[in-house]
Amino acid sequence: MGYTTYLFDFDYTLANSSAGIVLCFQHVLQRHGYTGVSDEAIKRTIGKTLEDSFSILTGVTDLVTLQAYRSEYVKEADVYMTANTVLYPETHSTLKVLKEAGAKTGIISTKFRYRIRELLDKKQLTDLFDIIVGGEDVKAPKPSPEGLLFAIGHLGVSKEETLYIGDSVVDAETALAAGVDFAGVTHGVTTADELARYPHRKVMRSLEELIG
Repeated sequence: MGYTTYLFDFDYTLANSSAGIVLCFQHVLQRHGYTGVSDEAIKRTIGKTLEDSFSILTGVTDLVTLQAYRSEYVKEADVYMTANTVLYPETHSTLKVLKEAGAKTGIISTKFRYRIRELLDKKQLTDLFDIIVGGEDVKAPKPSPEGLLFAIGHLGVSKEETLYIGDSVVDAETALAAGVDFAGVTHGVTTADELARYPHRKVMRSLEELIG
């Protein structure tokens, strides 16, 4: 596609961790009496901060309570997340082709960097990325462009030669705020029509379309 740098969201873009996310959310929610929250409702919050997700799912707005839920979630995720996360079938091959072509690659996610690295190390894919920016590395989460702009600066590339790839409206808004081209992928629960409402180079069914 004519770019030197490809920066990716993680959840629902490179990997499907929805089973682990749903499991961790349900453990916390049910512990506090929220027994009627559907798995689909949880999946619709993937990509947002944990505090925002819990607020959407419970209606709670008290920050102290939301931070407590977040802490409980992190403890659950330490146990269940990596074991319940799978890479999409084309993730490895697509990244390998990009790297062999000399491209720089990275991940910008609201997920913790150490959690992403845990999976990548397990799958022996860590060397395919030049940078990983996680939720603990920024002051403001997406759709703030902070993480994306940090990665661009760290890699020493321009916005014009960078493509950001993600699955959600939040990702599209992040690219727009950063002034970076965006490509959507419909691995997750966000539809092609929803992604196409934002400036984009393409909306893809598979990451393979980056190299096709």
